[in-house]
Amino acid sequence: MFQRGQEIEVRITDYAFGGRGIAKINSEDGFFIVFIDNTFPGQLVRAKVDVKRKKHAEAKLIEIIERSTDETQIQFQEISGGPYIHVPVKIQEEVKQTSTLETFARLSGIPEVKTKFDEFISSPSHYYYRNKMEYSFSSIEHCLETNTEKDDAFALGFKRRGTWWKVESLNKPSGLFDEEWETKLCLIRGFLHKTGLPAWHPPKKTGFFRHIVVRKSFAANKLLVNLVTSSEGLKQFDRNSFADFLKITFGNRIAGFQHTVNDNVADRAKIENGESKLLFGEPVVEEILSGLKFQISMESFFQTNPKCAELLYSKALDYVFEEEIPTDKVVMDLFCGTGTIGQLLAKRNPDVNIVGVDIVEEAIEDAKRNAKKNNINSISFFAADVGKFLREFPHYQGNISSIVLDPPRAGIAPKTLQKVIALGAENIVYISCNPSTQARDAATLSEAGYQIEKYSLVDQFPHTGHIESIAKFKKYDC
Repeated sequence: MFQRGQEIEVRITDYAFGGRGIAKINSEDGFFIVFIDNTFPGQLVRAKVDVKRKKHAEAKLIEIIERSTDETQIQFQEISGGPYIHVPVKIQEEVKQTSTLETFARLSGIPEVKTKFDEFISSPSHYYYRNKMEYSFSSIEHCLETNTEKDDAFALGFKRRGTWWKVESLNKPSGLFDEEWETKLCLIRGFLHKTGLPAWHPPKKTGFFRHIVVRKSFAANKLLVNLVTSSEGLKQFDRNSFADFLKITFGNRIAGFQHTVNDNVADRAKIENGESKLLFGEPVVEEILSGLKFQISMESFFQTNPKCAELLYSKALDYVFEEEIPTDKVVMDLFCGTGTIGQLLAKRNPDVNIVGVDIVEEAIEDAKRNAKKNNINSISFFAADVGKFLREFPHYQGNISSIVLDPPRAGIAPKTLQKVIALGAENIVYISCNPSTQARDAATLSEAGYQIEKYSLVDQFPHTGHIESIAKFKKYDC
């Protein structure tokens, strides 16, 4: 029916998990299904076919021709990172809950998850909730006013949806990050444009200005700024002048400004790809999460929506502590990273022994420092492989009351999950930023005798297709 690379115009009729709109096309063999990311029921869209199968296709959104009747006018500039900002929050949450529960039930083979559903936790703030944002420069600009492409430009904003080479300049707040910063971003663009140095040209891999990355502390209302450039024309760039411009424009809101020189042709803003120099201020900002203090550098992993993360962790802790924990047993925070969950567990109940385990030694050192700074003494951190942990510390065998898991989007590798199961915990509380991989792991846990007890959803990222979930599993004899 369709060919790969073909542009099509279709009406979206349904919503699938993860922010995938569904178009149904009549054919001789019944409905042919087209999945299109970042679309919503009721929209008429133009898309490009990316994957073609016998009974379905996957396509990338090019543009929305007609909006859904559910959508409303907004005061923000729509960006690719917030495709559902026109959709009322209540409707967003309804489709997320329905699609996630259906997908989890199907992929896990656990239909009773719907009867075990506990709560949908909404983000405390639906706008300006992010604490980190990355903006790109490009000499190829997509002009929103004329819907045309301009070469030899100086664009600063976000990549146009479906492209890697052209940028839509941000001319007013997106509604996702700090309002003052995004209102004044056009002033930053103007200042840097006047230097005469060019924006990065992605296809040619030449140019000077590449990215601006900003971290925000909600607790201190401060911004940490990193300007990423190439070395091409570095001697002509007066970075101290730009530092002064930031101080004048934002006053004491700038906690620190650093400049990273990155000549790696890969289109990434990460500091490890270049050399960084702090021009003024501090290289970190301090954030407070549920009463605990955390110092966050530009490259630190930290929850993007900290106020909502407090609710997510609070629900996870509720699941852990609704079980009575004997004094001779421990709660284990696996893949603990810098120890956020473990510290929150210890803060909630100082009488319980907490054990944090992560294979990354640097993360464990950070976790120990954080715990000391927060005066938490009932937690022990170990830099160890999960599978080898009991061999190295056999006295924990059979003494684990609960395990808390918070893996990356890919979930837990099958062999690693078997090692987690072998630890023999009575309860497992599994936090996930990707309920589909969590569902896959839930099927394995079910086969091992763990039954799902409760399941909650947390909307950490309003206006996107992302949703986080928390599942509590209890061990029963097979």
